[in-house]
Amino acid sequence: MDRNKCLCEKLRFIRRLNFDRTYYARRSVKKEIMSIYRSTVWFVKGLKEYTKQGYLNASRSFRPNDLDVDVTGKSFMITGANSGIGKCTALAIAKKGGTVHMVCRDSVRGEDARKEITEATGNQNIFLHLLDMSKPKDIAKFATDFETSGKNLDVLINNAGCMVIIRELTDDGLEKNFATNTLGAHVLTTSLLSVLNKAEKPRVILVTSGGMLVQKLDLKDLQFEKMYPFDGTMAYAQNKRQQVIMTEQYAKKYPNIHCSCMHPGWADTPAVRMSMPSFHAKMKDRLRTPEQGADTLLWLAISDAAIKQPSGLFFQDRTSVSKHLPLAWSKSTKQEDEQLMSALDELSKQYSTLS
Repeated sequence: MDRNKCLCEKLRFIRRLNFDRTYYARRSVKKEIMSIYRSTVWFVKGLKEYTKQGYLNASRSFRPNDLDVDVTGKSFMITGANSGIGKCTALAIAKKGGTVHMVCRDSVRGEDARKEITEATGNQNIFLHLLDMSKPKDIAKFATDFETSGKNLDVLINNAGCMVIIRELTDDGLEKNFATNTLGAHVLTTSLLSVLNKAEKPRVILVTSGGMLVQKLDLKDLQFEKMYPFDGTMAYAQNKRQQVIMTEQYAKKYPNIHCSCMHPGWADTPAVRMSMPSFHAKMKDRLRTPEQGADTLLWLAISDAAIKQPSGLFFQDRTSVSKHLPLAWSKSTKQEDEQLMSALDELSKQYSTLS
């Protein structure tokens, strides 16, 4: 009798095991099909909208006077300001009289960019700050020192980012892409809230990417420990999806600050050439100039038209656009979005506490 009972239990276990294998195999196939669908639709969309021609088409509806703004007396902080879109934005703001705080990782390239901008504009209020955006503790200390210095801040532009192709950990044991693109931006933004709230019309902008459209928020693997094989492009896209959600949540939590995020399109920048060499080689004649890529970022940072838009939106070519592809099933729930922010807050406390 005991043998028969034991045999029955074994058979039930085997049937259950086979069911689970079939279930997860089907889920895996469905997930792969959806991934292919998203990537295909996104690439077709990109060829039409994200290229240089896409910018030229969109720019026909721009209002030129939107950027005719004197920002003398206003202070802007731009991470990753020594090259590409960040540098173009810093240069444009400097030309309009703004004070620019360039937050860069590399001292040589940062100082070269600062000198170039100062000489090109005659604006002496261009300051370089050295900071690695993958190090939460250093970011928290920088923000504290900035506040203690008494400097004002009107606009924070989270532009710095990375796309590390091989999974790499920081000295803190954090995955490098996540630490830089997501957690670093969150620590800097939340650590500078008290400074921003002193401004008359403060703004926070995150430079995200249209690549986030191929990703749905994945709370189960924020640091890609389960991603095998590791795909740096998809890790980057997941980070950019997280940034879009962060922008929405900031808008809800901090109503006195105008929050937005934007996609610069496919621009010919050093970051693209280094991180995606094959993509750059195939698309280089169709890529936007860095200035074209920076246009919407500048518009969000200085124009009156931008701040009249609701807070929390995602912009492309000076227009708020959908955060999801059609039929892509990439929307997360309210609870999932809140869980992301809770996880970021917890990691911020864990890794950025000043000793």
